[in-house]
Amino acid sequence: MLKINKVGLICLLLFSQICTFAQNNTNSPYTRYGLGLLADRSFGAGRAMGGIGYGLRSSKQINPMNPASYSSLDSLTFMFDFGASGQVFWYNDGINKQKSMNGNIEYLAMQFPIMKGLAMSVGLLPYSFVGYDFGADRTTDEGVSYTEQFVGSGGLSDLYGGISYDIWRNRLAIGANIGFLFGDITHEQNIIFPSTSGSYSVYRSQEINIRDVKMEFGVQYTQPFSKTEKFTVGFVYSPSNRMNAKMYNVTQQYLQGSSSSSDVQADTITGLAVDLPNSFGAGISYTKENKMMAGIDVLYENWENALFLDEEGQYKNRLRIGAGLEFIPNHMKKLYFNRIRYRVGIHYSDSYINVRMQDGDAVRDCGYKEYGVSVGFGFPIRDFFWGKESLVNVSFEYVKIKPEIRTMIDEQYFRFTLNYSFSERWFDKRKLN
Repeated sequence: MLKINKVGLICLLLFSQICTFAQNNTNSPYTRYGLGLLADRSFGAGRAMGGIGYGLRSSKQINPMNPASYSSLDSLTFMFDFGASGQVFWYNDGINKQKSMNGNIEYLAMQFPIMKGLAMSVGLLPYSFVGYDFGADRTTDEGVSYTEQFVGSGGLSDLYGGISYDIWRNRLAIGANIGFLFGDITHEQNIIFPSTSGSYSVYRSQEINIRDVKMEFGVQYTQPFSKTEKFTVGFVYSPSNRMNAKMYNVTQQYLQGSSSSSDVQADTITGLAVDLPNSFGAGISYTKENKMMAGIDVLYENWENALFLDEEGQYKNRLRIGAGLEFIPNHMKKLYFNRIRYRVGIHYSDSYINVRMQDGDAVRDCGYKEYGVSVGFGFPIRDFFWGKESLVNVSFEYVKIKPEIRTMIDEQYFRFTLNYSFSERWFDKRKLN
């Protein structure tokens, strides 16, 4: 009965988070473009190790970055993973500086065996975040001052189910994720004239509604060198998909200080193309059991030809490289600090969006480079009755956004992530004397 209650509680948490995930997890003005800020999909150890995961194969954590990893779980263990994060952002446009903070529940997942060599994972992950709020005071050609404000919110979430099968002696495994990608992205513009000017203020709202399928296929090969050492190579492919989107547009004119509107226009546009790109990921890792783990990941996404709301040229191809290391001083020592997992990582990434900017006398599409460093800790929690070990993972990440030209906004942020990776034996019958 206790285990049934736990399953019910976890399912309740999973579905209750569908609404929570719509909240913002960013304040970046760059989320005004495309699908917003693409989320980091790594869990636990991978988050503190530069966001890697394609080549990681461990029975102690869920790794949705490569669905082939699920079969590393033994046939008696249930796993549950829950993560939340908080961010502090700093922005600088060369004239003004701004600081903002936010945080939210980030992901929720579970993993369990079906039979020997076959395992399944389900969960709810973020795919992208949209969240910005900025504005400026301007003057018309006639000398009338007004305020222009831009506000955005929402993002996309990925409700996935994945399965993995170990097809050759704990060495070669394959897997697949099928995800339901859903969410709403809202962009608002408010042009506010003072009531004394006699001019109408204008409010515009654009809501983009997306519901479609996302697929991923993965493979991992593990080469053991001893009873405690192994190399793992992993590959992941996510095919492109043309998703249908709906767009709701509202334009409203009103006099500042008046409760009535002079004119409201609304329309709904269906069948708009919003593309996901072909995505190719590869990773390699070295593991010495209960001592160390190191890995490198490379991701390439072919965004250049993808459409956004039926339009081309809004994206460019994206490359991401990450590397990380985990070290355990002495897993067998009684002193707790010797059993903590110490992690460090770095990553580099291109932006996938094009921002049209004035560069001298010319107007061109620009992007930015992203550089990040991370550190983290895995605190073991031992279940002495069942002999399993759960982990509380903490990571700290600093990211620098370096734009291509000076007139773009310089951004940096510090992110704190807290993750609980719970393991328990649910499928054996233990006899008590």
